[in-house]
Amino acid sequence: MSNTDTSGYLDMDLLRFTTAGSVDDGKSTLIGRLLYDSKNTFEDQMEAVEQSSKQRGDENVNLALLTDGLKAEREQGITIDVAYRYFATPKRKFIIADTPGHIQYTRNMVTGASTANLAIILVDARKGVIEQTCRHSFIASLLRIQHVVVAVNKMDLVDYSQEVYDQIVHDFKDFASRLDSFVDVSFIPISALNGDNVVDRSENMPWYEGSSLLYHLETVYVGNQENHVEARFPVQWVIRPQSDEWHDFRGYAGRVAGGVFKPGDDITVQPSGFTTKVKAIYMDGKEIEEAYSPLSVALTLEDEIDISRGDMIVKTNNPPEVNQDIEAMICWFSDKPMMPRGKYILRHTTREVKAIIKEVNYKVNINTLHKIEDDKDFHLNDIGRITLRTSSPLIHDRYKRNRTTGSFILVDAQTNETVAAGMIA
Repeated sequence: MSNTDTSGYLDMDLLRFTTAGSVDDGKSTLIGRLLYDSKNTFEDQMEAVEQSSKQRGDENVNLALLTDGLKAEREQGITIDVAYRYFATPKRKFIIADTPGHIQYTRNMVTGASTANLAIILVDARKGVIEQTCRHSFIASLLRIQHVVVAVNKMDLVDYSQEVYDQIVHDFKDFASRLDSFVDVSFIPISALNGDNVVDRSENMPWYEGSSLLYHLETVYVGNQENHVEARFPVQWVIRPQSDEWHDFRGYAGRVAGGVFKPGDDITVQPSGFTTKVKAIYMDGKEIEEAYSPLSVALTLEDEIDISRGDMIVKTNNPPEVNQDIEAMICWFSDKPMMPRGKYILRHTTREVKAIIKEVNYKVNINTLHKIEDDKDFHLNDIGRITLRTSSPLIHDRYKRNRTTGSFILVDAQTNETVAAGMIA
C-alpha cells in the first residue's frame, strides 16, 4: 500500500475476533496460515519460522510458530497467554485474540473474547464436539459474541469426508440450541495445515458450497455491536487547562460507552442526579457536532456542576440503573478460592467501589449447562451467578444491553490481583 493511501486504511472497517479450541486443534496453525496466505508476514519472520521448524525437526514449515510469541510457548508447542495479532486485507483490518485451549486457561479465553465481535471455535474433525468445544461455546454465549464460526479443522485427516463434517454440524447445533445469545453461526470445513478453505476455496471438498474463512471474516456484518440508543459517558478526567486562552474552560473527558451526544442534549449526572445541557463537544482540540461510542471526547456543560472521575453523564430521557445490589454472572480468575462474604474492590467503567459477596446463587456445569446449586465454592475458572452489595451505588446497564456499562472486574484489595470478571444480569 502506498504512503498516499493511508487515509483509506485508517477509515477501514475493523473486525475483532477470537479463536478457541482444545489443545492441538490447530488454532495457532490456522492463524499462521491466515497471516501467511493473506501476505501479512514479513520475510524475516518467515525465515525465523523456517529455522525454528528445522531445529524442532518439523517436516514442514510450522506456521504455528508465527503466533506463539512467548519462548515457553514455542518450546512446548502450546499457547499459554492471550496473543493479539494485527493484520489487514484490502477489505478490512483485523485484531485476533489467540487464546489457549487448556481447561486451566478459561480465564485467558474470557479476557481475549471480551471485546470480540466474532469467535472462531475450532473442532478437530477426528474428535468431533468435545467438552472443550462446549466450554468455549458457552463462554462465547456468556460474553454475547454475536457471530460464531465453527471451523472443522484437520479435514485432510478424515479424507475430506462430508459425512464426518455433517455429523459435527448436527452435534454442535444440538448443543448450541440450549445457548441463548448466538445470532449467527456458520460452519466451514478446513485444513489449516494445507490451507483448504482458509484463504482460498478448496478443491478437495466440492460438496462444500460456502465461502472460505477469510472471505467470511472480510464480509460478516458487525455494524450492530455498539449500543447507540442509551447514551452513557463515564467521566475519566476533569480538564481545567489553567491557561490564558482557556481561562474558564471546564471539560469532562472520557470515552462514550453508548448512545449519541449532541450539543443541546438534556443530560443528568449520576449518581448526584443534577441536570443540565451539553454545551459543546471537543475531540482532538476541535469542536464536533456529535459523539458516539467508542469515541474519546471532552464534553462541556451549560451549568457548573460538581463532577468527578467515576460519575456518569447520561441522557435524561433514558437513565441507567443505579443501585447497590448487583446480580452478575462471573468467571473466577484467581488461584485463591472466593471467600464467602468476602470483601473485594469492584472496578466498573471509571468507578471503583468496595463490594461484598452477599450470596452465591449457583455455579454452571459448562459441559451440561446444568445449574449446580449445592456447591457454593468458587475456584479458578468456575463460572456462575452471584449477588454483590456495593459500598456506594453502581451506575450500570445489563450486560446484554451494553457490554461496557454491564461489565466489571473484582480485585483483591491486599494483592491488587484481578480475581474475577463479571457480567451484570
